[in-house]
Amino acid sequence: MSSIILFDAETRNHLLPLTYARPVGDLRVGILTVREKWEMYLNQQVSFLTREYLTELFPTASTEDNLLINGSVLPTADLTGKLSDLEPGQGYERNGELIAARLDKEGLDKMAGENALDSIDTTDLGNQPLPQLRRPADIFCLNDAALREDFALLTAGRKSAEPSVTNTIIGPRENLFLEAGVKLEACTINLENGPVYFGRNAVILEGCLLRGPLAVGEESVLKMGAKIYGATTLGPRCKVGGEVNNVVFQANSNKGHDGFLGNAAIGEWCNIGADTNASNLKNDYGEVRVWSYPEGRFAKTGLQFHGLVMGDHSKAGINTMFNTGTVVGFSSNVFGEGFPRTFLPSFLWGGAGGVMTYRMDKAVATAERVMARRQVDFTEAHGRLFKAVFAESEKHRKG
Repeated sequence: MSSIILFDAETRNHLLPLTYARPVGDLRVGILTVREKWEMYLNQQVSFLTREYLTELFPTASTEDNLLINGSVLPTADLTGKLSDLEPGQGYERNGELIAARLDKEGLDKMAGENALDSIDTTDLGNQPLPQLRRPADIFCLNDAALREDFALLTAGRKSAEPSVTNTIIGPRENLFLEAGVKLEACTINLENGPVYFGRNAVILEGCLLRGPLAVGEESVLKMGAKIYGATTLGPRCKVGGEVNNVVFQANSNKGHDGFLGNAAIGEWCNIGADTNASNLKNDYGEVRVWSYPEGRFAKTGLQFHGLVMGDHSKAGINTMFNTGTVVGFSSNVFGEGFPRTFLPSFLWGGAGGVMTYRMDKAVATAERVMARRQVDFTEAHGRLFKAVFAESEKHRKG
């Protein structure tokens, strides 16, 4: 049996800042991460081929026979079926981009570099539908379809726990699934527009108004009176309140109080302070332009609705106001009155009133305290990751 490895392609840079701290295949869209989706499709564990500074936390498990899959590609039944047809040295491409390949150990070692396709006998997949993450906006744009597919994968042949009679359920009951240990009382759940999934030991406090498609991950908490519109995902161990519409929280992040967040992608270990609001629509209803890391400038998105993108370990103080399409990098601390710039690089301290570099020792100390609250150790490997991201992102702080 081949080892399954999700590799980072050039798309990784287009998905910054969310990929500073993880391989592309560790991104969450729908209920599951890309890795978790492939593991369910292939019924086999998956590892990563990623940036060197990430390998301590995301190692590669290779053998003499390796099936490599582009980590930005979401699995489909058709593509999964085609993978079994690959012989060693063969692969699939689309528009000059490698989608999958079967390689021996020597071929895997050659994967690094820009000419990966040169040594692989590839077949063009043509116009075959292939859902793919190419920019942060794709995480919330594809989340509706991904939620529905993941819900079907996770609930097939299984029976949901029963919700309490204190809840008001609107729509088809088969669109609701509760894992074991869910606490759910006195909430209104509308299932007419899509499924709602509550992960193991999730807590949904009284008065929440929820519309599918929606996923609340394992041990996550929805605060009292939260208003959550689909398509929204709370990854594991998040705390969310206020008004949220079409947002994906990767994991371990908080937006625990009132304030609006819409059409947004939030990394891990983030905190969004009370009464923080992030615009997702320009006053003139025009197309939103968003910072592009590869282009080094603001680029057109083709989208009318685009809210906040926040990298891992970043924070926003109370009453922060984010303009439409704001991008916040890794481990930045944003606060103060007025609207800050719509691109805030990594390791930034401040806001509209002025910014400076967030000192490494203080950033690390904060991360240690934040992770300890979830009983997660900040290891030496995490420290090396912080230093690597600080170095890689320096050019943006100088720009």
